Amino acid sequence: MEGIIALFKGMGIMHLEWGQAVMIAVSVLLLWLAIARKFEPLLLVPIGFGGLMSNIPEAGLAMTALDNLLHSGTAEQLAIIAAKVNSTSLDVHAIKDAIALAAPSVQNELEIMAGDMGYTAGVLALFYKVAIGYGVAPLIIFMGVGAMTDFGPLLANPRMLLLGAAAQFGIFATVLGALGLNWLGLIDFTLPQAAAIGIIGGADGPTAIYLASKLAPELLGAIAVAAYSYMALVPLIQPPIMKALTTEQERKIRMTQLRNVSNREKIIFPIVLLLLVALLLPDAAPLLGMFCFGNLLRTSGVVERLNDTAQNALINIVTIFLGLSVGAKLVADKFLQPQTLGILVLGVIAFGIGTASGVIMAKIMNRFSKHKINPLIGSAGVSAVPMAARVSNKIGQEYDKQNFLLMHAMGPNVAGVIGSAIAAGVMLKYIANM
Repeated sequence: MEGIIALFKGMGIMHLEWGQAVMIAVSVLLLWLAIARKFEPLLLVPIGFGGLMSNIPEAGLAMTALDNLLHSGTAEQLAIIAAKVNSTSLDVHAIKDAIALAAPSVQNELEIMAGDMGYTAGVLALFYKVAIGYGVAPLIIFMGVGAMTDFGPLLANPRMLLLGAAAQFGIFATVLGALGLNWLGLIDFTLPQAAAIGIIGGADGPTAIYLASKLAPELLGAIAVAAYSYMALVPLIQPPIMKALTTEQERKIRMTQLRNVSNREKIIFPIVLLLLVALLLPDAAPLLGMFCFGNLLRTSGVVERLNDTAQNALINIVTIFLGLSVGAKLVADKFLQPQTLGILVLGVIAFGIGTASGVIMAKIMNRFSKHKINPLIGSAGVSAVPMAARVSNKIGQEYDKQNFLLMHAMGPNVAGVIGSAIAAGVMLKYIANM
């Protein structure tokens, strides 16, 4: 009889907390959006499933060795950890708060101590440590994106760099918005957290994850979910803004044919771009460097096997681990916070501002340009490649079926990728060290 009772007590469902139940529901919702609605399925499927695994009671799949110690350690073991972080209480929540305020070197020492006491990390926690903790996965994905990117439309019309730069205004406006919420006393955001949230406006998932892992790892789950969800919603978010800011006549503007770009130009450009940006802003070098390296694999024409691996097998493998790692952060104590609602609201505002800024910049440029720009392509300055460019083309063809804007829109679209990487470098340079 005692064995049967012990069996029932050991069941996960007997330890299910309301927060875990809510997060399981959120994870199922993400899976439904990915599978039934096709919302960024390549990322939301592993993120959603990772969320499911992370919230299975007593499994500890997303828990580090230290988390497991705090969850099931003896009073003597808790006392050792509490003494190390100068906590006068043996309450687990008080110890966790003290650990959060401890220096990274102390936190690492505590992880080692937990391992020495016989506790181990769950598989998702290990994935997170390697893929995101060390920043490996976002950088490899950026390399794959570079291998799939054609700089030709941007090189054929360098003015498109201005549209990509203008669309990044959404990033910095959202940082101010997050700080404004903090100033009004509505939701508490620190400056690093505000910066990590703001990058959602760049519509670049890997960059958002990379920056969040550096500045605000506690918000990583919410930021990643917001970034990829809004990227999937680009065809719904952007068109109303584009139409509101343009006239029917502007939407019918036909742009001049792009010139042919030589392969030599395509080979030289990523090298020059990296040197120019990295020498001025070294913090942008990791993201931009991997992006440019991936592109060089594509344009050089001499490493086709590496190019094929970078844009197919490698990026697919890393996407799986990245998604599961993000899912490891979809736990109640980190996700079910007022900050999550603020992130979701600020994220869609960031998208809107970035879209509007690109369109407005195109209209301004038309006042000084002999060759007119269709303002619709300004919305492609957010770096949701190539979805934003397709949306620009689709809206343009609604008013003129013979007006093909796709290749023109790819110019600001690629510029947006570069712009978001530079914006992330600026954030890391001036905020991470504050």
